[in-house]
Amino acid sequence: MAAVATCGSVAASTGSAVATASKSNVTSFQRRGPRASGTNDSGPRLVSIAGTRPSVRNGQLLVSTGLPALDQLLGGGLAVGTVLLIEEDKYNIYSPLLFKYFLAEGTVNGHTLLVASAKEDPANILQELPAPLLDDKCKKEFDEGVYNHKTPESNIKMRIAWRYQLLPKMEQIGPVSSSRFGHYYDASKRMPQELIEASNWHGFFLPEKISSTVKVEPCSLTPGYTKLLQFIQNIIYEEGFDGSNPQKKQRNILRIGIQNLGSPLWGDDICCAENGGNSHSLTKFLYVLRGLLRTSLSACIITMPTHLIQNKAIIARVTTLSDIVVGLESFIGSERETNPLYKDYHGLIHIRQIPRLNNLICDESDVKDLAFKLKRKLFTIERLHLPPDLSDTVSRSSKMDLAESAKRLGPGCGMMAGGKKHLDF
Repeated sequence: MAAVATCGSVAASTGSAVATASKSNVTSFQRRGPRASGTNDSGPRLVSIAGTRPSVRNGQLLVSTGLPALDQLLGGGLAVGTVLLIEEDKYNIYSPLLFKYFLAEGTVNGHTLLVASAKEDPANILQELPAPLLDDKCKKEFDEGVYNHKTPESNIKMRIAWRYQLLPKMEQIGPVSSSRFGHYYDASKRMPQELIEASNWHGFFLPEKISSTVKVEPCSLTPGYTKLLQFIQNIIYEEGFDGSNPQKKQRNILRIGIQNLGSPLWGDDICCAENGGNSHSLTKFLYVLRGLLRTSLSACIITMPTHLIQNKAIIARVTTLSDIVVGLESFIGSERETNPLYKDYHGLIHIRQIPRLNNLICDESDVKDLAFKLKRKLFTIERLHLPPDLSDTVSRSSKMDLAESAKRLGPGCGMMAGGKKHLDF
C-alpha cells in the first residue's frame, strides 16, 4: 500500500509538472481559445487601434494614406513611425489632394491631427477636406426604393443583396465603420462640419508662431524649423504618443502633415541659391523629425517643391532621410498635355523609394509606368496604357484614329503615316 501511495504521488507530481510545462510552452499546433479579460498575456501583442492593421510582410503597424491604390503600391499602407515625402508637381495642383486625403483618413478614424503650414491656415485646410463615400449609400438607395412600395419585411431581405444585409444602419454622419482600413473620398464635396468639429487636431501656422525680430544663429536650424520641432515634440510628449505617459483615452495615432516644406516661406534659401547659408537646415530638421517619429505612435506626410531646389545634392540627402518618396509629374504645361496619346491621364506618379522595415531588402513595385487622373469625384492611380501598335489585330477604326493622332505628333515617322498605314518605308 505504501508503494502504491508512493507511485500515485509520483504520478500526481509528474502530471502537475506536465500541466505546468504545457501552460508555459504552448505549441503552435494547439489552438488557442479566447482569453478572459482578467488573464495576463506575457507574449507580445500588436496595439489595437482604429484605422490600423499589421503588415503581413514585416508585422509593422500600418495606417492608410487615404488613397487605397497608393496603400497597395507602398506594400499595404504607411508604417507608423515613418515619413512619406511627396514631391510636388510643378504647379502644386495634385499634391495638395494627397495631403488632404491623408488628413481626411485620420479624421474619419478618429486619429489626432497635426497640420503645419507656412502658406495656408490649418483651419482652412481642414475645411477643404474631401467628403468620405459612405459604404451604405447603395444600401440606402435600395432601402428607399423597397420601403416606398411597402413590401413586407420577409420580402425585403430577399430583394436586398446579401452583402448589404450584413451592414448596420447608420444614423450619424460618417462611414459605416471607422475601423475599416482605407476609405474612398469624393473630391467634389467637402467633409461634413460635424466630423471636423468632433476631431482632435492641432494647427501650426508659421506667421502666427514666429516674429520678424528673431535672431538667426549661424550653422543652426531656421527659426521656423525650430519652432515646428518644438511644437511636434510637445504634442507627442503631452498627449502620450511616445508611450511615457499613458494616454487618457484609448491609444491613438498622431498624423502629422507638413505642407510646402523647404519653400522660401519657411525661411529656407535652398530654392533661391545653389549654396545658401541654410543649406543644412532642412536635412537637420528631417533627421530630428525621424527620431521623434521612431519613438512614438505617429506617421508623417510632407509635401516639398523639389523641382525648385537648386542643389541636387540636397535632394539626394532629403531622399535618404525620408522613408517613402513619391513624385508627381503633371502634364500641365508640358508637351504631353496636347499629345493625344496621354489624353486619358493628368500626370505620372513615380514611386522613388519604399522603406526597408525589419528586413534587409525593400519592397519594390513591379509596375513602373504609373499614371494618375482626377475624375469629377475620385483621384485614381492606374497603369499607363498607351494605344497599341498598328497591327493586324487592331480594328480598322483604331488604325484610323492613331493615324490621325500621328499627324499631330510632329515631323518624323509620324509625318510618313499620312495614309492608312502607320509606317510606310
